[in-house]
Amino acid sequence: MYSKVDTNLNFVAREREIAKFWKEHNIAQKAIDQREGCDTFTFYDGPPTANGKPHIGHVLTRVIKDMLPRFQSMKGKKVLRKAGWDTHGLPVELEVEKAVGINGKEQIEEYGIEPFIKKCRESVWKYKGMWEQFSEVVGFWADMEHPYITYENNFIESEWWALKEIWNKGLLYEGYKVVPYCPRCGTPLSSHEVAQGYKDITERSAMVKFKVKGEDAYFLAWTTTPWTLPSNLALCVNPEVDYVKVRVNGTVYILAEALVDTVFEGVEGEREVLGKCKGKDLEYKEYEPLYPFADAAVAKQAKAGKKAFIVTCDDYVTTEDGTGIVHMAPAFGEDDNRVCRNYDVAFVNLVNSKGELTAETAWPGVFVKKADPMILDDLKQQGKLFKAPEFTHSYP
Repeated sequence: MYSKVDTNLNFVAREREIAKFWKEHNIAQKAIDQREGCDTFTFYDGPPTANGKPHIGHVLTRVIKDMLPRFQSMKGKKVLRKAGWDTHGLPVELEVEKAVGINGKEQIEEYGIEPFIKKCRESVWKYKGMWEQFSEVVGFWADMEHPYITYENNFIESEWWALKEIWNKGLLYEGYKVVPYCPRCGTPLSSHEVAQGYKDITERSAMVKFKVKGEDAYFLAWTTTPWTLPSNLALCVNPEVDYVKVRVNGTVYILAEALVDTVFEGVEGEREVLGKCKGKDLEYKEYEPLYPFADAAVAKQAKAGKKAFIVTCDDYVTTEDGTGIVHMAPAFGEDDNRVCRNYDVAFVNLVNSKGELTAETAWPGVFVKKADPMILDDLKQQGKLFKAPEFTHSYP
């Protein structure tokens, strides 16, 4: 027989009664003890950072995490639930930087690594009690009396052990991966961290003339990040798009047919179409380097069979903006890196960990975004800049 449910039931009060009953009778532990000798299912909580407050989004993740161990328990398994605390990472460092009045990696080193770490260890537990109370309110079962803590040596050493085992099995390799990076912090960022800082900004893009090797013609390529142009190693076209060779005022350009009117809008003089082809027909066509800065590195890698200053093909290139030809710098941009890796293009990075152009360039020590107008002016003086239209985009 079921008792009739009161239509005026106070759900909050009822939940508190259940939570109180679980706590007083140690129900979570009894659920484990009753399964002694049964198959084991172990759950490790993806640990929260205790120096930040829990929010409504954590309710969903806590509930979903709680459902899976309960399901396994209902299947008759002994379910061990291990809570954890994430005590590393950028959020912890930023909180402490604000608290002690410093800014960035260099000032952390001046402040002292050891005292800074000590402050981080103190800061990380700021909202521990709030997290525990929150977990209890949503009915999340986990062993919070014996959690794993990421700053403790036994956890750190287990990470190193796992890495060593992966190495022993020959599963590690050295390579390059393009990730979001913060020059102020001197560290890569997660996509979640980057998502907190996007802004719509309007700045100058660049349509640049790349001289076709052995021909009196230019590929007209477009980029929204002029600071990457000193590291240019390839161009990219869409293999299925129609491209034309067009003479305007005595100069021959190659670009997407669909963008001719847009690109040459306002440019006086007759246009003469000299030829037409698919993007695929331009594949591996060579052009002269825009800058000599990467020459030494490219020459060295060429001995190992690496290519440079060629036209590549990929369908990520569109005719919605620009010229239908995209400048490629494999050290910057996931698509650039992916496509250039597929074509065995050399890898050159002319930006240091502070986000400054390196000594190999004409602008050593200049922060990349401040270098944008300098590079545009330099290209204009060399006659390599076709135009620099303003472009609005979302930038981190």
